[in-house]
Amino acid sequence: MGQDQTKQQIEKGLHLYQSNQTEKALRVWMRVLEKSADPAGRFRVLGCLITAHAEMGRYKDMLKFAVVQIDTARELEDPDFLTESYLNLARSNEKLCEFQKTISYCKTCLNMQGTTVSVQLNGQVSLSMGNAFLGLSIFQKALECFEKALRYAHNNDDKMLECRVCCSLGNFYTQIKDYEKALFFPCKAAELVNDYGKGWSLKYRAMSQYHMAVAYRKLGRLADAMDCCEESMKIALQHGDRPLQALCLLCFADIHRSRRDVQTAFPRYDSSMSIMTEIGNRLGLVQVLLGVTKCWMIQKELDKALESIEKAQELAEGLGNKLGLLKLHCLCEKIYRTKEQQRELRDHVVKFHECVEEMELYCGMCGESIGEKNNQLQALPCSHFFHLKCLQTNGTRGCPNCRRLSVKPGYV
Repeated sequence: MGQDQTKQQIEKGLHLYQSNQTEKALRVWMRVLEKSADPAGRFRVLGCLITAHAEMGRYKDMLKFAVVQIDTARELEDPDFLTESYLNLARSNEKLCEFQKTISYCKTCLNMQGTTVSVQLNGQVSLSMGNAFLGLSIFQKALECFEKALRYAHNNDDKMLECRVCCSLGNFYTQIKDYEKALFFPCKAAELVNDYGKGWSLKYRAMSQYHMAVAYRKLGRLADAMDCCEESMKIALQHGDRPLQALCLLCFADIHRSRRDVQTAFPRYDSSMSIMTEIGNRLGLVQVLLGVTKCWMIQKELDKALESIEKAQELAEGLGNKLGLLKLHCLCEKIYRTKEQQRELRDHVVKFHECVEEMELYCGMCGESIGEKNNQLQALPCSHFFHLKCLQTNGTRGCPNCRRLSVKPGYV
């Protein structure tokens, strides 16, 4: 298959894919991969296969094609192709919750400076890196990466990237419990979709609606949460987007749990868990198990709650997800207080505070916890964040956290 024929077949596959005929598109692209003698064409078709498998939640296949793409890029001896293939490798590992590998591949991308494509891709690299740091609960670095990605999006007038970063920032602020910002950013993403997204994939709309649903639920606006989640789920079902279906099912379950309707919540958690397991989203499984634990606690089935915690803890430790571990220690603390088991209670109180210290989840001004309850937060240019009221009350001539770090032994 020559260069022109390769190009035609790739376009044919793209047309099928955009018409929701995914399996036909995959067959066309696989045929190109088998028969094409054009390395640049093979590189492009591998990119199509990587994107398609990502959207279907077939992350192991996504990784497999990313590895082949790296070999093709090396064969082409083109730094632009190599940068793009390392980004795809980073994304594949991000989806499989291999966050340390993601960060390593992102750093490789950022070190390949100077090419036109690498400059254009830096925003996407920063976004992927931020998502990985967030998965590891390294909040300052996550925020730093998201803000870099946002700057790249603004500088390049890349509205799609801006939309994706806004969704990640919504997730970031949900985790540290500034629910006002957790809603603001996905609403901003939804605005971008409405204003610029006429030719975009519907996944951008679905993504913004899902993150809005999560924020609305946290704010107790359950009817709004349900409306947004239903819209997101409708698009996810139309497009066979398994990862988003799993997240929507988790959100539905959480909404029902917030209404104390445990019997409706449990089957939704089970369905979400099934898809999360199928696609390999271990971080999602931790979230599902946290929800299941809380349902058992509502029903006062404390031993069953502890069984769910044990499974979640094993996953969270394997991922290095410190926030998940903190939440699990907090739930254990409540359970053992109810059971009046003092030794276990003390053990989890100590571990909870160790997690808070490790993640620096406290305000460097007042010393109180961040992420314990809904609070307005404000980040300084260094990406350390504080209670907004503390900054307004005390003002700052520099970051107190940075000043404290600079006098630690070993810092130069």
